[in-house]
Amino acid sequence: MMRTRAGTAAGRPHRVAVIALPPVTTFDLSIPDAVFGVTAVGGEPAYEVTVCAPDPGVVEALYGLDVVVRRGLEAAGRADTVMVTGTGARGDADPRVLEALRSAAARGARIASICTGAFVLAEAGLLDGRRATTFWAASEEFRRLHPSVSLVPGVLFVDDAGILTSAGMSAGIDLCLHMVRRDLGSAVARATARLVVAAPGRPGSQAQVVETPLPPERGTSLAATRAWALSRLDEPTTLADLARHAGTSVRTLTRRFRAETGLSPLQWLLHQRLDRAREILETTALPMEVVASRSGLGTADSLRTHLVRHTGLTPTAYRTAARVVSTGP
Repeated sequence: MMRTRAGTAAGRPHRVAVIALPPVTTFDLSIPDAVFGVTAVGGEPAYEVTVCAPDPGVVEALYGLDVVVRRGLEAAGRADTVMVTGTGARGDADPRVLEALRSAAARGARIASICTGAFVLAEAGLLDGRRATTFWAASEEFRRLHPSVSLVPGVLFVDDAGILTSAGMSAGIDLCLHMVRRDLGSAVARATARLVVAAPGRPGSQAQVVETPLPPERGTSLAATRAWALSRLDEPTTLADLARHAGTSVRTLTRRFRAETGLSPLQWLLHQRLDRAREILETTALPMEVVASRSGLGTADSLRTHLVRHTGLTPTAYRTAARVVSTGP
């Protein structure tokens, strides 16, 4: 039996209600269904996605391609996760939507937004005193309308204790994959990422806007160097090693790496090693020293320090939680 998240009944998919608030951004609206819709455990669907609206029927879209929504807000009343996707609404969201969001949060549902859906969560009062993000181009407007929210501009997504917000467009994919990872573990999230042809796990702190790099000296990106580093995560790798593989200086490597990924080389490497460690913890019973060695984190103490910092769980607690998710109670 499967349990996708605390509070979700065993044996049924995790219910996701996606609220389409006009004028809706159709690309954002498609993301939860695309990601959650292909996520499976043991060959069974892990999520049930329902798109709903305060007034079922034709919903006006922001860029001219209107959509038909057949379900009303009652879907949000029974969902385990309630999401609002990108919308042109600014401070004048439908009161019925605001009440549905407040009710869902009050009963313990997970609340999330993609892109400018964060404006709606803020209007509902759900982001007061919390960290949140939104589409970078709307940041100044968001600050002006919602000064009580601690806006974190420029990052891909923010997870603040059950209230999640993301930047626009493809950052919504990263947010949904993050939720899959939290619910079902890194192995399932990686499988889902492969199905939707997405990066397996960009960290939420990665920059939204990656400046176009200067033309590299040899006319190539650092993709080959990143693939090389991934193939040897269990081996010591320094900035000099990466620069040598890329055929460039450390300074140029760092500049180009940040331009292409939004992260420094060592930040990116640590994230990949943590992801590898989580996958080993989820899928094996190997001792912690072996997990640390195979993921390139060195020692069990180092594994513990980094995992607690990034997930809030010790390696033993993380492994136990992963087993509960995969096998049920």
